Amino acid sequence: MNENTLFIAAVAAVALAFAGFAWMFVSALRDGTDNYARAMGEETSRQFEDVFMFISPAKIARLGRLAALAAFFLFFIPLFSFTNIASTVAGVVLGLAAGAFVFTLPGRYVRVLRARRRVKFNEQLVDALGTMSNALRAGFSINQAFESVVESGEKPIAQEFTVFLQQLRVGMGFDAALASLDARVGSDDLTLVCTAIDIARRTGGNLTDIFDKISETIRGRMRIERRVRTLTAQGRLQGRIVSGMPLVLGLAMTILKPGTMKPFIFSLTGAVCIGITLALITVGWLIIRKIIKIEV
Repeated sequence: MNENTLFIAAVAAVALAFAGFAWMFVSALRDGTDNYARAMGEETSRQFEDVFMFISPAKIARLGRLAALAAFFLFFIPLFSFTNIASTVAGVVLGLAAGAFVFTLPGRYVRVLRARRRVKFNEQLVDALGTMSNALRAGFSINQAFESVVESGEKPIAQEFTVFLQQLRVGMGFDAALASLDARVGSDDLTLVCTAIDIARRTGGNLTDIFDKISETIRGRMRIERRVRTLTAQGRLQGRIVSGMPLVLGLAMTILKPGTMKPFIFSLTGAVCIGITLALITVGWLIIRKIIKIEV
C-alpha cells in the first residue's frame, strides 16, 4: 500500500469521524430543542389559560420554532459569504442570538397580557367592592355577593369570580378557592381583599365597612399611580427615543448610503460594533426603566 492510499484512507477516516461527531451533535441539539420547545409550549399554554386564551402547546411550540428560524435566517443570509469566514461566523452568532430572543417572545407576550389584565382587574375591583358591600347590606351571603359581581359581566373580574364560584360548586373549600383566586390573578389589591375576607370570616368582622375602606384605599393608590405616570411620562419617552434613534439612523444610512454601510455591516468589525451597540441600548433602556419605575 503506497503513501497516497494511506493518506486517502486517513483523510476518509477523519472525515467519517467528523461526520459522525457532527451527526451526534446535530441530533443532540435537535432533541434538546424539541424538549425545550415542548416544555416552553406547555408552560406558555398554561399561562395563556390564566388569561382565558386557549392555545394548544403544540401550536405554540411550532410557531416559536418557525419564528426563531425566520429570525436566524434574517441575520444569517445577509452576512453569509464563502470568501469571508468572519462575516459568516458573525451571521451565525447574530442569527442564533436573534432566534433565541424570538423564541422567548410568547412568554413575554403572556406577561404583557397578564399585566394589562391585572390593571383592568384592579380598576374593576373598586366598583365590585361597592357592589359586594351593597349586597351584604341587603342580607346576601358572601357567595351571593360574588355572584352579584358576576352578573355584571365585566371582564376580566366576572371571569375570575366565575371560576371561583365554580370551584366552590365542585366541592373546593372556600379558603382554598379564595387562595386559588388570589394566586391566579396576582393582584396586591385582591390579596388585601382576600385577607380581609379571611380575617372577617374567622373573627366575625363587618365586611361591608371593610370593603368600603379597602375601596377608598385602592382609589387613593390609583390616583397616586396616575400622578406618578404623568410625572414619569417624559422619562419613558426619552427611553424610547434613545433606544430607537441608533436603529433608525442605521436603517436610514443603509438606505441612503448603501455603498458605505454594506462593507461595514458585512465585516467582522461592523458585526461586533452592531452587537455592542445593541447591548448598550438594552442596558441603557433597563437603567432608564429602573429609574422611572416607582412602586406605589
